Amino acid sequence: MRIAYITQSYPPMISGASIVVEQLAKDMAERGHQVLVIAASDKNHPYVSTQNDLTLQRLRSMHHPLRVGQRFLVYPRASILKALEKFQPDIIHSHEPILCWVGLEYAQRHHIPTTFTVHMLPWYVTAVLTDRGGLDKAVEKASWKYLDILARKSTSVIITTKTVSDIVTGAMGIDSETIPCGIDTRLFHPPLPDGETVSTRRRLNLPLDVPIILHVGRLDPEKKVERVIHAATEVMKTSPAHLLIVGDGKEKEKLVSLAESLEARDRVHFTGYISMKDGLPDVYRIASVFVMASEVESQGLVLLEAAASGLPLAAFEATSIPEVVHHGNNGYLVKPGDVHAMAEAIARILESPALAKQMGEESRCLAENYDHERVQLLHEQYYRKLINQQRLEKHEKPSPWKRVKVWMGLGK
Repeated sequence: MRIAYITQSYPPMISGASIVVEQLAKDMAERGHQVLVIAASDKNHPYVSTQNDLTLQRLRSMHHPLRVGQRFLVYPRASILKALEKFQPDIIHSHEPILCWVGLEYAQRHHIPTTFTVHMLPWYVTAVLTDRGGLDKAVEKASWKYLDILARKSTSVIITTKTVSDIVTGAMGIDSETIPCGIDTRLFHPPLPDGETVSTRRRLNLPLDVPIILHVGRLDPEKKVERVIHAATEVMKTSPAHLLIVGDGKEKEKLVSLAESLEARDRVHFTGYISMKDGLPDVYRIASVFVMASEVESQGLVLLEAAASGLPLAAFEATSIPEVVHHGNNGYLVKPGDVHAMAEAIARILESPALAKQMGEESRCLAENYDHERVQLLHEQYYRKLINQQRLEKHEKPSPWKRVKVWMGLGK
């Protein structure tokens, strides 16, 4: 197959969607498919790079004013259409709701199927646009309408979790295909008895013999990382644990100031963004518990990465998070916004090594269901289904002249 992916961000720009697209594109190319990825350039100029069956087309872009380290495409319609015309895809898979329309335009012109993955729902807007005098609700309502129009114009819609699929079906009355995002369970795995955790702790200037409470993700308002800090500092009053925060974002300075105001700066560590190549999987393996405070996750890749690394999990019971965090099994879910309950959940895990070990094993078992090779196969099968359906419909659809002949009674 010839598969085209359209997305705003792509590594080294980091978002949940960019990580998903990269893994999917590489997996498809390794399977022998011809793959084109169209994304915003991570540099000040457009460029093209090719590696075996994977072509990466980076288009002219600008710095994103709301996201650290992110860029977005500038008037990309002509450039995207040109790239698609040259590549001649059998199917287009979009991962960004605005750029979907360009893919739809090409697909309708060339009679090929197009699908898009919903990485965030309109209620995400409410989490970002807080205290805007009702603007957040108005934008959210308009976003639902936009998503509904987009879904009905596309050949299909892919949802990453059953929870979000049920929300979309209830809101818009459309069918969707549920295919989760995948992770590399060989890259993310529990620690091995080879001393790797010691070297990682030393590299990050962490004590060698204390529990580590870990949070990984963007430091932006909707991620509610301040709740992680409040919960962790409450735990640290009676525990020697340290909090390790991996990631970057607009809120970083505020979060550092918060840790200082709570007199916990010496035990709250900010690493900035750590890439896969720089050892992110190793960081998971030094942790004792993974904590997430976001309430707007469509799936939560970092939860899966933590689970694959054999960690017990603590999170708020919101959106699709309960599909990964099974309360009392591989971690604890607490009422959204209840920082004290979050602190109690973390403490319970840290105080019982046997419980933490059991929960970590359950996490690993759950994560194996999300291995990227399984997810790639699900996408591949679904692409073939859509392509075959489109070709069958094109074959069965009568030509304009045949319809005229039937209308005139000259034939069937």
